[in-house]
Amino acid sequence: MRKVIIYQLLPRLFGNDNTHLFYNGTFNQNGCGKMNDITNTALKKIKEIGITHIWYTGLLEHATQTDYSDFGIHKDHSAIVKGRAGSPYAVKDYYDIDPDLASQPNKRFQEFQQLLERTHQAELALIMDFVPNHVARQYFSDNKPQGVKDLGEDDCQIQAFNPQNNFYYIPGTPLRGTFDMVGNDLQPYQENPAKATGNNCFTASPSRNDWYETVKLNYGIDYLGGGTQRFYPIPDTWKKMLAILLFWAQQGVDGFRCDMAEMVPCEFWDWAISAIKREYPDLLFIGEVYNPDLYHEYIFHGHFDYLYDKVGLYDTLRAVTCGQRPASDISNCWKGVGDIQSHMLNFLENHDEQRLASDFYAGSGIKGKAAAIVSICMNTNPFMLYFGQEFGERGMDEEGFSGLDGRTTIFDYWSVKTIRKWRSNGKYQLKSLSSEEKDIYTFYKKILQLSQNEKALREGRFFDVMYVNYDNPEFDAQHTFAFIRQTENEAIFVVTNFSNQINNAGIIIPQHAFDFLGIPTGSYEAKNLFTGRIKNLDLSANNLIHVKIKPYSGTLLKIIF
Repeated sequence: MRKVIIYQLLPRLFGNDNTHLFYNGTFNQNGCGKMNDITNTALKKIKEIGITHIWYTGLLEHATQTDYSDFGIHKDHSAIVKGRAGSPYAVKDYYDIDPDLASQPNKRFQEFQQLLERTHQAELALIMDFVPNHVARQYFSDNKPQGVKDLGEDDCQIQAFNPQNNFYYIPGTPLRGTFDMVGNDLQPYQENPAKATGNNCFTASPSRNDWYETVKLNYGIDYLGGGTQRFYPIPDTWKKMLAILLFWAQQGVDGFRCDMAEMVPCEFWDWAISAIKREYPDLLFIGEVYNPDLYHEYIFHGHFDYLYDKVGLYDTLRAVTCGQRPASDISNCWKGVGDIQSHMLNFLENHDEQRLASDFYAGSGIKGKAAAIVSICMNTNPFMLYFGQEFGERGMDEEGFSGLDGRTTIFDYWSVKTIRKWRSNGKYQLKSLSSEEKDIYTFYKKILQLSQNEKALREGRFFDVMYVNYDNPEFDAQHTFAFIRQTENEAIFVVTNFSNQINNAGIIIPQHAFDFLGIPTGSYEAKNLFTGRIKNLDLSANNLIHVKIKPYSGTLLKIIF
């Protein structure tokens, strides 16, 4: 059994070594990473820190301001492309690979197949995006299989809603976006009739704050007609989306990260994932769902393997790390998800969120260590690491469309400083990194490997000891979070310190923990899994466990009984 640990990377940025970057730079000015940059050596280095899966973000061909018409790819109007490179979530061809990512654009699919083969040779599973809610405004598939019709090809455009249409329309009304309709082109973008915009904007005038570069897909819900559901006969969009998922499953991918899954009806997921898993039972489905009221439905009815734990654990750990909430609030996270705890995907960063080390968040990757220990070790959940997080990447560049927002851009041609230094022109070594970056990397490598190799962390039971320590004068519940993981005859006591001071904590272990986990009371030699040092523990319900924890850090003490 392995703990699922996902490494998210954008190939467009991962392999780009250019240090001379221009604000809002073009492909030729700033360069672009390639799938071929993700070499056997790179994959080996990624795997060795404990990674089991790689989510290659932005593989699908999407709208861009770079002209690939020489390769038979339709040119996009710049007014409906966000950034020079374009958003990976404005997919232009569900059946093709983005030409930006290929050393030879006319061989982009072959290069993808080679990347897939290298990933599997490294004993890593490949996850790719599936973007089911919306597509680029100028969607056109030039790589669709024979006999497949394009989205919207047979739509009745004089109807605002038809359950067999792929899009929603504003009949008789052209698109009149309040964003710049001309862009870098000489003529304004024209769309008549206007299609509804991806973020459920059912007007002909989406704003710059809308997902104006995308159009909403129609799964049979009449949003302007009271939300009436027309799922029988099966809507045409359902059939087209299932065919796309099966196409990539047949290529050998191992899973899909499903963008904004909650904006697509759960009935579709039930129908589609059930059909796919009959043929590909091990295919992984990860859903971007933010509404906790929908969690059970999308897991048990929609058949998702994992859902984002964003509004629970992520938001709580961020607030605790920034000193805005007490560490004791973390207990509410596992209580809140209850029986679906193992289905929640934990993370501290991803492409949508600000970098932990950015000035908008903690200001330093060092300050995220305690949160990482909790997120990685608290339960059997999968964990996702965002490329560069392991070095404390700050995301404080002003790249172009993305702006200076503490995030690593998904819209621009750019490179990531810490990844660039680590790559060292394909050598993958630490010597170019700062001492702090090396320290952060050493920490992540250690904690991820421990979570993978220690059975109690990988698959053991969880016991939260916070409830008996709230009134303990030797325990700072504002800045300390403590729990136990246990399996068979092993137990690991995990204590984290979110403060900027050394924490000398005395921790009560209740009798219920000994009974529930089957740990006999008595004297033990406990091994500090970070340092290797041995500490004597006298374990009983009447004694305190005393530990000394460095600032922004944690201690893992293992006993065998």
